[in-house]
This record gives sequence, C-alpha cells and structure tokens, in this order.
Amino acid sequence: MSISVETFFLDPATEGTLQSRIQQMVAQGILQGRFRRGERLPSSRQMAQHLGVSRITVTLAYTELVADDYLTSRGRSGYFVSDNAPEPPAFPARRFGTGTVDWNKAIGQRFSPGLSMDKPADWASYRYPFIYGQADKTLFDSANWRLCALQALGMRDFSALTTDYYDADDPKLVEFIARQTLPRRGILANSDEILVTMGAQNALWLSAQVLLNRRRRAVIEDPCYPALRDILVQSNCHLSTVAVDADGLPPDALPDDTDVVFTTPSHQCPTSATMPLARRKTLLAKAEAEDFIIVEDDYEFEMSFLKSPSPSLKSLDQNGRVVYVGSFSKSLFPGLRLGYLVGPAPFIREARALRATVLRHPPGHIQRTVSYYLSLGHYDALVRRMSKAYQARRNVMDAALLDFQLTVAGKGVYGGSSIWLEAPGGVDARKLAAELRQDRVLIEPGAPFFADPEASPSHFRLAYSSIPASRIREGVALIAQCAQRLRGTGNTHAK
Repeated sequence: MSISVETFFLDPATEGTLQSRIQQMVAQGILQGRFRRGERLPSSRQMAQHLGVSRITVTLAYTELVADDYLTSRGRSGYFVSDNAPEPPAFPARRFGTGTVDWNKAIGQRFSPGLSMDKPADWASYRYPFIYGQADKTLFDSANWRLCALQALGMRDFSALTTDYYDADDPKLVEFIARQTLPRRGILANSDEILVTMGAQNALWLSAQVLLNRRRRAVIEDPCYPALRDILVQSNCHLSTVAVDADGLPPDALPDDTDVVFTTPSHQCPTSATMPLARRKTLLAKAEAEDFIIVEDDYEFEMSFLKSPSPSLKSLDQNGRVVYVGSFSKSLFPGLRLGYLVGPAPFIREARALRATVLRHPPGHIQRTVSYYLSLGHYDALVRRMSKAYQARRNVMDAALLDFQLTVAGKGVYGGSSIWLEAPGGVDARKLAAELRQDRVLIEPGAPFFADPEASPSHFRLAYSSIPASRIREGVALIAQCAQRLRGTGNTHAK
C-alpha cells in the first residue's frame, strides 16, 4: 500500500534545516502509527514537488531515515517503511493527575518558587535588551566551537565521550584549569584540589552542602545573587546578611559567630563594587583570627577591560581558608553550565563525593569540547573580542547615563558587563520595568537581590552584554523618559 503524498506537510513551528524537518515529519508519522511497516512512501520527485523543495533534499532525508532503519530502499521500487521501524505502543497514552494523593502532605520539603529572577525566554526579540547573562551571537565564535565539538566526537576521543568517569573529570580540562586558568588569578592548585561543576551555581550549592549544617552560620552580602540566598535558605543554616558599601563587603560588620562567608570581591553582585586589596587582606586576617571559611565567587574576572583585575582572595590566602568558584558559562555562553571549584583537598574530596551522588560528573563530551576550545586559543581570542566590544558599549552607556541624568549606584572599577542604577524620585523599578516592556525595553529590577525586596525597590541593573552599542543611547533615553513619567504620576514606592 502506498502512502498518499497529501498526507505530508511541513509544520512551520518545527526548527532545523529542510532536510531535518522532512526526516522529523516522516519519523513522527511512523512513531505515531500513521505509517505502517511495508507501506510505500511517495517518490522523492513527488515529495519534492508537493513540499516545494529540491529533490536532493528529499533524497538526503530518505537516505538518513534508511540509515536509522526507519525506511528501507528496494531498488527501483522506491522507499518503504522498514520492517524494523519502531512501532507505536500497543496501549493508549493516558494523562495522569494528582489522583487521591494529598501532595500538600506528601511533599517533605519545599523548594518552590525557586529562582526569583524574571528573564523572558524571548528576550532577544526586544529591541533594547539590557538583560544580564545572555550570550550575544554576534560575538560568539560558533565556527571554532563547532570544530572543537566535532573533534571531541572523533574516535580519538571516544573514551572521553563515552566513559563514565564516576566521580572524576576529564583530565585534559582539569590540567588546563590548573596550568592556564588558575595561574592567571595567582592560584596554584593540584588536580585533587579542583572539581568541575555544572556551572557556578552548582559549585555554590556543593559548597553550602559541604560546609554548612543547621548549627552553623553563613553570611552573605546584601544585595547579593538571589539564587545563592535560595541555596542557603534551603540548607537550613543560620543566615545573616551584611550590607555592602562602595568597596563591597565590610569585614568589620561580620557577626562574631560566622562560620562561612560567601562573597563576590572582584565584581560584587549586583553592584559591581570591587573590594580593595587592603580590605581583602583584612577579611583574610579576620577569617584566620575568628576561624571561618570564605567562599569566593570570582565571576566575570575575565571582563576587566578598564584595568587589570585585582588579585583574587584565593591568591592571597596563606592558610587554606578560601574556596574558589569559577565559571566558563559567563564568558562562553550560559547554556554551557560548566564551572569549577578550587579548594583544599579534604574539601574537594567531600564535594566530589556529594556531586557523584547527584549527577556523577558533567558530560564528558562537553568537558572535552571546552578543553579543546581553551587549549587551541579560541577562548582567549573570544575574551579579547568580548572585552573590546564591552568596553565600547560601556563608553556609550556611561555617556548616555550622564546625558539623561540617571543615577549610577555602582558601575565597577575594572569593567564587567552591567551597571547598577537607582531610579529617580523613588520610582519603583518593578513598575518601571513593566512599563518599559511596552517600549520593547528590558531592564532588571533590583528588588530580588535584596534580603528585603521592599527595602530598596528603586534599584535596577542595566547590562550591556546583549545589546549592540548602536541601540544603547536610544534605549537609555526611553528609560529616562519612562522614569520621569512615572515620577510625575506619583507611581513610586512611597505611594
């Protein structure tokens, strides 16, 4: 029996090349049971005419389906659904509900609502996306990344691709981190002092789980990275917040019973304040005198285009009191989810054992791809390109903020990718953000960064990592106009 060509149509919602969309169309028909074993497909010529594509595209799609055993070719007779093609399940799919379970009682611990940051999935469709932490496709080196991924897929790296490392990591990546990445921050570490993680957030979670319990006290900056606060709240430790100033975390404000301090000294999150060298030494001396541990999140140290980066806390640590968190996700792309922990061997041993119980290790193929991208020099070239672009965008933004008289609350000494602002006249940045979306402008309200979101609702963050320089001034103008309009209508926090 032949399958009518009228049965086939390309769903406009599907993504990929024409060839892959045709493959998906045929495969779905087989998996859904609409096309059965032994049935003949339309000829490549018929299908091409019907779909309005080239015949070679259809032929290549059919050939791939033959290779995957969805189809079989019978000489001059054409293409047929293979006898070995997957069959749809014999039982009907059923939608399940909560049934008779009272899930309010069944859930032993609650973790929702989870991340409190609101970053729309369609951020790239906005004309003025002052959004933090997203990749700019005009800057990313996709060609060399693709080549490194293909190299990692080769038979030479078959073991790295397929091996279950259990609790270990790709030795090539660990070696590069130890010999190239860490020395740039003044850090020397052995392989047993390095652990690859699923991004910096995973590293922070591992650190909290290993270092804290219900009896210990953690200290975080205020404002700080909201996901870190969520991690520590879930750990059930005693939690204190310390307000940052223009130089970051003030050591003298730490509670006497501190056990672990989480800090972002190079680019304080979100104010971008940089902790001076003297304060770093004071913090380390206090940690030694009062016997507490410091977890240093050194995100964005690569983006120090205004001045050379200041020494990391870990590089100044003489007593093994600093656990260092680094990330490749910030400088490569956020979807990579690859970071690393550096600390004394006893700490890394426990973090490694905990990681193994949750996810064993980050995917070997991703680790090997990154190791190639780093070792072949592509990463350094990317960082230089990004730094140059960020500096140009930063110059435009600085001038625009000055011209439109927007108040800068923090912009960092060394660079980074964002600026911390305060809306004029007590305007609530959450309302400002909601209004600006109508003008295709995205900003990041600052309330979620604070322990008390109502304490400072006028702050917001403007990032320049994902917006071209040519649109920055116009976008800043719209922000200033909207802020003045809200101020004039009394639409402020005080109201």
